[in-house]
Amino acid sequence: MKILAFAGSNSNASINKKLVTHTASFFDNHSVEILDLNDYEMPLFSVDKIAKTGMPEVALDFAKKIDESDLLLISLAENNGSYTTAFKNIYDWISVVPDRKAFGNKPIFILASSPGPRGGLTVLETAKNTFPHFGANVIETFSLPNFYANFNEENGIVNEAFITELESKINSVKNHFSELNKE
Repeated sequence: MKILAFAGSNSNASINKKLVTHTASFFDNHSVEILDLNDYEMPLFSVDKIAKTGMPEVALDFAKKIDESDLLLISLAENNGSYTTAFKNIYDWISVVPDRKAFGNKPIFILASSPGPRGGLTVLETAKNTFPHFGANVIETFSLPNFYANFNEENGIVNEAFITELESKINSVKNHFSELNKE
C-alpha cells in the first residue's frame, strides 16, 4: 500500500506534522511519503489566475501524488476554527484540476491536534463533513487535544487513552484495506 501523509500546515515546527509523521510510523510495512506543504507554495487561488496563467505545476504535482496513493493521512492544523491558509490554498487549487476530484476518491484518515483542549475538533469536523464532497472516503478521524501535554518527540503520544484510541483507529484503517483485498 502506498500512503501519502501531510499536515495541513506550513509551519516548520508544525505539531500536526509531528502527529501525522508519528501516525505514519504505524504503517511500517507500507510505502509512506510525507509531504511538506512548503514544497507546494503557489499563488493564492483565483479563477482569474487560472484564466491568465493556467494551473500551477505544483498543484498538478500535488494532485498526481494523491492520485498515485492508496491512502491519505492528513493532520489538519486549525486557525481561527478553520483550515490554515497554506492548506486551503492547495485544497482550492487541486479541487479544480480537470477530470478529477480534489482527494482523488481516496480513503482518508483525518487527524488534528492543537495546544488547546479541543484538539482541532472544529476543523476536523468541517473536514469530515466536507471532504467527501470532494472525493474523500473518510475512514477514520482522530483528535489529540493539549498536544504539548500528550505528545513528546521521543515517544510520540504519551497519554495511554489517546494511544489506545489512535491504535484502534489505525487498526480500523488497516482492516478497511484487508477487507478490500478479500473482495
